[in-house]
Amino acid sequence: FMAVFFMAGVPLKWVAALAAAGAAGVVGLYFSFSHMRDRLSRFGSDDAGATYQIDRASEAIRAGGLVGRGVGEGVMKRSVPDLHTDFIYSVGAEEFGLVLSLIMIGLFGFIVLRGMQKAMRLRDPFEQTAAAGLFILIGLQASINIAVNLSLVPTKGMTLPFISYGGSSMVAMGLTMGLALALTRKRPGAYEPGASLPRRRMLG
Repeated sequence: FMAVFFMAGVPLKWVAALAAAGAAGVVGLYFSFSHMRDRLSRFGSDDAGATYQIDRASEAIRAGGLVGRGVGEGVMKRSVPDLHTDFIYSVGAEEFGLVLSLIMIGLFGFIVLRGMQKAMRLRDPFEQTAAAGLFILIGLQASINIAVNLSLVPTKGMTLPFISYGGSSMVAMGLTMGLALALTRKRPGAYEPGASLPRRRMLG
């Protein structure tokens, strides 16, 4: 939402106010729900039992090395909980190594950047922001999942788009990508040479 608001031309002071409200909401949730406090506390804890999932995922990624152990040869996946959903990236990194991991990240980056390029050339402002927001959504979800596997952020229970197992995740990502492609597909008059997102404007 914040990215779409920004691209739509909402004044920076409004964006800052929304960001401050969001930060206040996060703080309020932290003190209101014990499971959120526990998850953040475990993330910064030195207790091995508190970070079991992250530790096993990190071991799997390290064990993969440059080219991995080979297809089906990974052993850490036997001890990584939710390996088929939240931690599928670590399984792939162990079996296929750093090379495939970078290729996977590069593919997500290509999808987002190519989608944003197509969105910025659309003539209609609504289609511009809608398409850009959908591609950003895919990129953010992939980034958060990979960051969790790399122990950069606390576990979020967020799947890796189009790769993690799960019917609901696949349907949701399919709808997201389908809508994005529908907005950016070639249509007579939809594109304007040299067009870009609307310039920032002051509302009111």
